[in-house]
Amino acid sequence: MISPWASELPADYERLMREFGIESFPELLPQIPNPHLLMRRGVIFGHRDFGRVLEAMKSGSPYAVMTGLMPSGPMHLGHKMVIDELKWFQERGAEIFLCVADVEAHVMRGLSLKEAERVAVEEYLSNYLALGLDLERCHLYFQSRSRRVKDLSLTLGTMVNFSELRAIYGFTGESKASHIFYPLLDVSDILHVQLPELGGPRPTVVPVGVDQDPHLRLARDLASRAGLVPPSSIYHRLMRGLTGGKMSSSQPQTAILLGDSAEEVRKKVWDAFTGGQPTEKEQRELGGNPKQCVVFELMVYHLIEDDAELARVSESCRTGKLVCGECKRRAIDLLGRFLGSLQTRRENLLPKALELAKAAKD
Repeated sequence: MISPWASELPADYERLMREFGIESFPELLPQIPNPHLLMRRGVIFGHRDFGRVLEAMKSGSPYAVMTGLMPSGPMHLGHKMVIDELKWFQERGAEIFLCVADVEAHVMRGLSLKEAERVAVEEYLSNYLALGLDLERCHLYFQSRSRRVKDLSLTLGTMVNFSELRAIYGFTGESKASHIFYPLLDVSDILHVQLPELGGPRPTVVPVGVDQDPHLRLARDLASRAGLVPPSSIYHRLMRGLTGGKMSSSQPQTAILLGDSAEEVRKKVWDAFTGGQPTEKEQRELGGNPKQCVVFELMVYHLIEDDAELARVSESCRTGKLVCGECKRRAIDLLGRFLGSLQTRRENLLPKALELAKAAKD
C-alpha cells in the first residue's frame, strides 16, 4: 500500500513499479531532447503514459502540467525538485497549473486558511520566483477560492464509491473523515485543467513523488468515466533526510531548508549520514559507498550540474581517494553559495509573490 500521508520512505522502488503498474522512465530517455538532469540520473524513475505528453511536446501541440504545494511548513530541498521540473516543462511550452493546497493544509495539518496563505507566499511562491519559475505564466490558484475545483469534486464524487477509495488508499473504520474527503478534491485539481473554459481535454502530466501515486490512479479512473484524457505522471525518488530517514519540514534536522543560515547548513551537513567508513584510514583503504551517502545525494539532486564531474566524485569515494570530510566541506560551500544568493533574490521578490497571491483567481 502506498499512502500520501505515510512518514516512511519507500523501501523498494522496483517492487512498487511492478505491483502498481508504473512504467520505467529511463526507457524513454532516447526520445527526450535535452532531458533534465533528474531524468538523466534516474531520480525520475517511473511514469504513467508520459509518451502521450512527450508526443505533444515534440509536435508543439497543447499540453498541461499540474502540480500543487501544501503550505504547512518551510520549503526544503526536497520541494525544490518539483520546481526544477516545472522550469524544464515551462521552457518546452507547457501550460502550467499551480494549486496552493490551503484546504489540505487546513484539514490535514490544522492551519487556518489565513496562516496557510501567509506560508504559501513567504515560504513557497517567493522561493518559486527566486528559483526562476515564471509564475505570471502559470495558472496560480488557491483551493479554498476555486469554485471550479469544488464543483468538479462534487460531480466526481458521484462516480466513485467507498470500496474503490478503500482499495486505493487503505481506508479503515479508524480513518479520519478528512482523509476520506480530501482525495476527491485532489483529483479535481488534477482534472479541472481539462474543463472547456480552461482549454478542454488534452494531455496533462503531474510530476510527483511516488507516495502521491494513489491520487493519480484515482484521477485516471475518474477521467475515463468523465470523458477526459487520463492524466500522465512522472515519479521522482524521494530525497532522504540528512539523518537517513524521510526529509520533513516538521523535523528541521532532517532537511536543508531554503531559509537556513550558513551556520545551520554547516552543522546539518557535518552531522549528516554518509556511506563512508568509520575512520579515515579505513576509508582510504576500503573506499566508501556513495549510494548510501546523503551528502552525495545532495550533489546528485542539486549541487553538481556536470555528469562527468559527478562521476569523478563517485569514483573517488569508492576508491578511497575522497574522504567524507572533504566531501562535506565541498557540499557546505556549494550549499552556502546557492542558498545565500537564493535568499537575497527571495527577499527582493516577496512583494511580487504577495501581489500574485492576492490576484490569484479561480
